[in-house]
Amino acid sequence: MLYKQEVNQFSRLEWLARQVVEGFITGLHKSPFHGFSVEFAEHRLYNTGEPTRHIDWKLYGRTEKLFVKQFEEETNLRCRLVLDVSSSMYYPSIRDFWQDENKLSFSVKAMAALVQLFRAQRDAFGLTVFSGDTKIETPARSSMIHQQLIYSYLEPFTRQFNTPQQGQSHIHDALHRLAETIHKRSLVIMFTDFLETGGQFESVFSALQHLRHNRHEVILFHVADRNTERAFAFENRPYKFVDLESGEKMQLNPTEVRASYVSRVEAFMDSIRNRCAQYRIDLVEVDVARGFEPVLSEYLIRRSKLR
Repeated sequence: MLYKQEVNQFSRLEWLARQVVEGFITGLHKSPFHGFSVEFAEHRLYNTGEPTRHIDWKLYGRTEKLFVKQFEEETNLRCRLVLDVSSSMYYPSIRDFWQDENKLSFSVKAMAALVQLFRAQRDAFGLTVFSGDTKIETPARSSMIHQQLIYSYLEPFTRQFNTPQQGQSHIHDALHRLAETIHKRSLVIMFTDFLETGGQFESVFSALQHLRHNRHEVILFHVADRNTERAFAFENRPYKFVDLESGEKMQLNPTEVRASYVSRVEAFMDSIRNRCAQYRIDLVEVDVARGFEPVLSEYLIRRSKLR
């Protein structure tokens, strides 16, 4: 049985998701995700009164009959939410999950809102949580009971935001396992800081290519605190930096290495952008300091206009 405090926190997570969805997503008459998977599935006869934008006019020219193109995501949208909970995702330290934001809190709140969206659209959704190994794996379903199950899995992370005990990240292993276990074409939405243990960049994109080869659509939310992780904008004084995954420590003055650090980080980001473009992966670069709601709403609205 859950303690009263746990019940209240779970209720707040669900309440937060409902507020976001009701605030801006339900105003969109069609799914913001229609148009991601645009591969042709089949034709069906046009029904009088339907919109004409998907009529196959070339087929009409040959048959003199009106047929509508159906795309796979219109007939069976299945969504897989993938959450990286390795120790680096707990950066930066926060005092209150509901008031502050780090990479993990951003991702959990955004996922809760997406679950609410998928449920409202009767899309099937599943959850995968990993760090060094896969910690949680659910099937993809669309029921209210399944929605509550997903929230119950996400809720513990609203209490663990300052206890980075999840271990090192092995993104490539988790993605390869995922590609082998998802048997139906899905929309895969992943939240990660892309800090792979050992810097196995090529292995990560090999795993992402595995997903794309199996005809899954992939959206990658790259989460970071831009002020410190990208711009290295620390004060001009000595700091002790600790690698949250390996525990390695280093003492230095940020101003002495800032230019070199920023240059290497931008080169790393360029590599991610180029590979995502190459494999047709939708990359969303997130500054967690902005908060999840404006970032998620802007992205969903932008995508809805492209359908």
